[in-house]
Amino acid sequence: MKYRFVGLLSLGHLMTDINQGAIPALLPFLIAEHHFSYTAVAGIVFATNFASTLVQPVFGHAADRFSKPWFLPLGILMAGLGVSLIGLFASYKLIIMAAVLSGIGVAAYHPEAARLVNFASGEEKGTAMSYFGVGGTLGFAIGPIFATTALIYFGLKGTLALLIPVSFIALVMLTQIPKLSRLEKTMNSRQTGQTPAALPDQWAPFTRLTFNVIGRSVIFFGLNTFIPLYWITVLNQSKVSGGAALTVMSAAGVVGNILGGKLADRFGHIKIMFIGFSLLIPLVPALIWVNNPHIAMLLLVPIGMALFGVYSPLIVMGQKYLPNHIGLSSGITLGVAVAIGGVVAPLLGKVADIYGVWMALAGVAFLPVLFAGLTLTLPEHKKRS
Repeated sequence: MKYRFVGLLSLGHLMTDINQGAIPALLPFLIAEHHFSYTAVAGIVFATNFASTLVQPVFGHAADRFSKPWFLPLGILMAGLGVSLIGLFASYKLIIMAAVLSGIGVAAYHPEAARLVNFASGEEKGTAMSYFGVGGTLGFAIGPIFATTALIYFGLKGTLALLIPVSFIALVMLTQIPKLSRLEKTMNSRQTGQTPAALPDQWAPFTRLTFNVIGRSVIFFGLNTFIPLYWITVLNQSKVSGGAALTVMSAAGVVGNILGGKLADRFGHIKIMFIGFSLLIPLVPALIWVNNPHIAMLLLVPIGMALFGVYSPLIVMGQKYLPNHIGLSSGITLGVAVAIGGVVAPLLGKVADIYGVWMALAGVAFLPVLFAGLTLTLPEHKKRS
C-alpha cells in the first residue's frame, strides 16, 4: 500500500466531511435564529445530498475516462464555502443554494479520491478504504463540535471559521496534483492489456449492494440529523450535549471503520457487512427506548462502530463488482446511494413535526433487519481469469 497517497486522500476526505458533519449541528441554531420548522431544516440536509445525487455519477464517469485530480482541491473548497455561507444568509432560499454548493463540492471530491485510493491500496483494499473512511468519519466527528463551538462564540456567522482549515487543506492538495497524476499513469500502465472479458462487471449484484448502501445511509442520516434534536427535545439536554452525542457516535465509528476494513480483508467483505447490520438490529431500538442520557450516550458507541464498520466493505465490494468502472462505482456508492439517505431526511422531518423527534428515529429502527437479510444475497466477486 502507498500509505502517503492513502493518507493524503484521507486527509482531504476528513476536510470534506467536516463540512457535511457540521450541517446537522447547525440545525438547532437555525431553528432558534430563523424559527424554521423541523421539515424546513431537514430540507437543508436534503438539498446538499440531492445535489450530490444528481452530479456525483457525472464526476465518477469523468474520473473513469479522464484523470481529474484537480477535482480534489476544488471539491474541498466548494464544500467548505457552501457551509460557511449558510450561517451568513437569513433567506431560506439562499441557505438552500449554499447547501447545494456544498453538496456539489462533496460530489466532486469523493469519486476521484476513492478511485485513487483503490489504485494506491495494492492487495489491502479493505484496509486502505477503511483509512479513507476514517478520514470521513473523523470529519463527521469533528464537524459538529467545531461548528457548535464556533456558533456559540460568534453566532451563526461563526460558520466562516470553517474556511480557515478548508482553504489550507485545499492548497495542500493542489500542490500534490502532479504526484497524484503520476500514480494514475503508473496504474494505467500496469493495467494495459486487461480486457472487460478478463475483468467482468457484475451489475446485478452491484445493484443489490447499492440498496445496502442506501439502507446504511438512511440509518446514518436519520441518526445524524435527529440525534442533536433528540438530545435537546426528548432527553432535555443542552445544545452542546447534542453536538457531543454526534461526536461520540462518529468517534466510535473511527474504531469501527478500521476494524471493519481489516477484518474484511481477512474474513471477507460480505461477512463483515452482515455482522455490522445484524448488530444494529437490537442497538438502534435500544437507543430510543432508554430515558437516561448517559446510557443513551454509551449506546452510541457500539452503534457508531457497527454503522461505520460496514463502510469499507460496501465501497470495496462495489469497486470489485464493477472493475471496469471504479470511478462510477465510487460515485454511486459514495454519492448517489449515500445521498438518498439525505433525501429521506425531509420525510423524517415531517414525521418529527407531526409526531415528534422520537417517532422520526423510530422510523429507522427497523431497517437493519431488511439490509442484514439483503446482504445474504450478495455473491463474492468474480476472480480475474
